[in-house]
Amino acid sequence: MTGGAAPTAPLLSVRDLNVRIPTPGGELHAVRGVNFDLMPGEVLGLVGESGSGKSVTLRALLKLHRAPIRMTGEVMYGGQTQAGPPQNLLTLPDSRLRSVRGGQISMIFQEPMTALNPVLSVGEQITENLREHKGLRGKAALDRAAELLDLTGIPSPRARLADYPHQFSGGMRQRAMIAIALASEPKLLLADEPTTALDVTIQDQILRLLLRLREELNMSVVLVTHDLGVVAQTCDRVAVMYGGRLMETAGVNELFTHPLHAYTHGLLGSLPGADAHRRPLRPIPGGPPDLRRLPQGCTFAPRCTYATDACRAAEPPLMEVAAGHHSACIHYDKLPPIGGASVVESLIPETLVLDTLPEASL
Repeated sequence: MTGGAAPTAPLLSVRDLNVRIPTPGGELHAVRGVNFDLMPGEVLGLVGESGSGKSVTLRALLKLHRAPIRMTGEVMYGGQTQAGPPQNLLTLPDSRLRSVRGGQISMIFQEPMTALNPVLSVGEQITENLREHKGLRGKAALDRAAELLDLTGIPSPRARLADYPHQFSGGMRQRAMIAIALASEPKLLLADEPTTALDVTIQDQILRLLLRLREELNMSVVLVTHDLGVVAQTCDRVAVMYGGRLMETAGVNELFTHPLHAYTHGLLGSLPGADAHRRPLRPIPGGPPDLRRLPQGCTFAPRCTYATDACRAAEPPLMEVAAGHHSACIHYDKLPPIGGASVVESLIPETLVLDTLPEASL
């Protein structure tokens, strides 16, 4: 026998995930052949422009799309039992899937006003999760619900349990929804822009809370966000999405310092710098593709300054081009340097500094 620990199996393994949405103008192929693994305790950032398929992908992982939307592929989740092989959530019966949704896998939705039930108090919506997945009832459930609201930064949490969503501000509704998602202490948290409506101080507190729970519970997180500064400070790996498919995946430092896809290169090049030298922003020309009428080759080719006839002839597959670094760009080795570690440093002053607030502020 050889020494060393056995490799850890992925908590979530996604293979050839496709989501097709019928529309009056034709079928919209919103998610196209997405593949990735998520390890226990890992934070994966999913970034890309609006309309690239990030939120659709997150909902598909929990089989939340309903007919006539079609989902195909494999979403192998290995956390249902202590032993036994992973099972495909897309083919799991709804009766068994209900024990996974909200219990072992929780989701923070992008718009809390539509996700929260307007006719139930916030306390009822938190205790419902605690009753269903943790077996807590009565005073124990109310005490835990108040603790969760307090952890997410809502003042007078015990009194606010009786309030309804319309009595909360937008930021407080977002925090209440985070409290509901964390109530069952899930193994996997799917977070669809969880800090969008929050000011920078509360944003810092929420992200610190998620990272602390990740450590305590060995919880994995898939974080969808447009804020690359948040990704730079909170994520272990990054997946860049465009036109319904993954264009690049890598460790966070590797991707920000050595991007190997023209789209990622364009995203980072369009960010303002934090140094003293002012320079014009370099936006990506054009707009996202129409997912009902995709070009024959690379979907980014019409907007790419490096595109050649080879790019337009066939869509490049996502391949490993360096250790742990995957790219779907045939010109990955010809892209100029982006600026090294200064790129990551330039993102930090624009957003959060996670070690500036004392732990008591949570």
